[in-house]
Amino acid sequence: MLLVYGAADEHVARDLIHAHVPSRHGTAVCRIGDNLAVVVPEDAPELAAALQSCLTELRTGIGHPAGTLSDRALAPFGSVVPLGGSATVGGADFALIAGPCAVESDQQLADSASMALRGGAVALRGGAFKPRSSPYSFQGLGDEGLRMLAKVSAASGLPVVTEVVDVMTLHLVAEYADVLQIGTRNAQNFPLIQAAARTGKPILLKRGFGCTVSEWLQAAEYALAEGNPNVILCERGIRSFESSTRFTLDLSAVAVVKHTSHLPIIVDPSHGVGHRHLIKPMALAAAAAGADGLMVDIHPDPKAALCDGNQALTEDEWLDLSSALRGVLACLGRALPSAEPVGA
Repeated sequence: MLLVYGAADEHVARDLIHAHVPSRHGTAVCRIGDNLAVVVPEDAPELAAALQSCLTELRTGIGHPAGTLSDRALAPFGSVVPLGGSATVGGADFALIAGPCAVESDQQLADSASMALRGGAVALRGGAFKPRSSPYSFQGLGDEGLRMLAKVSAASGLPVVTEVVDVMTLHLVAEYADVLQIGTRNAQNFPLIQAAARTGKPILLKRGFGCTVSEWLQAAEYALAEGNPNVILCERGIRSFESSTRFTLDLSAVAVVKHTSHLPIIVDPSHGVGHRHLIKPMALAAAAAGADGLMVDIHPDPKAALCDGNQALTEDEWLDLSSALRGVLACLGRALPSAEPVGA
């Protein structure tokens, strides 16, 4: 069962859990907004009683549905996740995260950051480690790419979103990244999700291309159960029989998630459709469907890109999308915020 408290002491809850369930099996503690959510096994009524006697501000108790800690009942108005500086995802503002699919050079990344800022992005995406379908494809610059991201982040003020591909390189990536991205191939790599959550960094969890929404939310639960409430969901398309697009971008998932979960959800139309001429209409549709933001591939010279150049927007296309988004968002009572430097 899930017990929800107001201004409660996390240490008290954890100590009580340890006293009654030393293995921690079936338990979790996570602060969501102003409340403390505690998951208690159904077969541990003595723990529930001990919690209720020590934490007297019990607000509510609900059952144990799939995605307990992500349940919208915990935060009916939705959660807001910090990215770095003043940048956030969730709430009234619409967040744009933009950058190249892969970090290629200092100049390419610096030019991409400038483009991102001109279009209203609040964070810079870029892959230093690239899990590719083919072992012969460009795999990223690794450590060097991370250092490039840190350098451009310091110069531009944009927080960095980059992918972590395995536990071995997790702590290295966490040294440089503001947000840890878990890609579609690792969407159900639960040990990686748990380890990433324990760094305390925000987690951007992409949907697995073969995952249902319920499975996706259960994957997010692994991060929340580690006590990290800062999880962003990212719809990036699922595999279907349709071959005219790279994947099938499931925008109905946005509405489903907003109904069932308090976690913010963004959409990656670039990887969803795989063709730059389709990105604008799908991005606008994502905004209209209620997404909290977008993650978009941009590149100063897509034809020369080492990774996914056919889905990267040019500067003109990116600025055109940004302008069109402002019109759609105005109708929804939302806006694109201005980015401020990290640490401002």
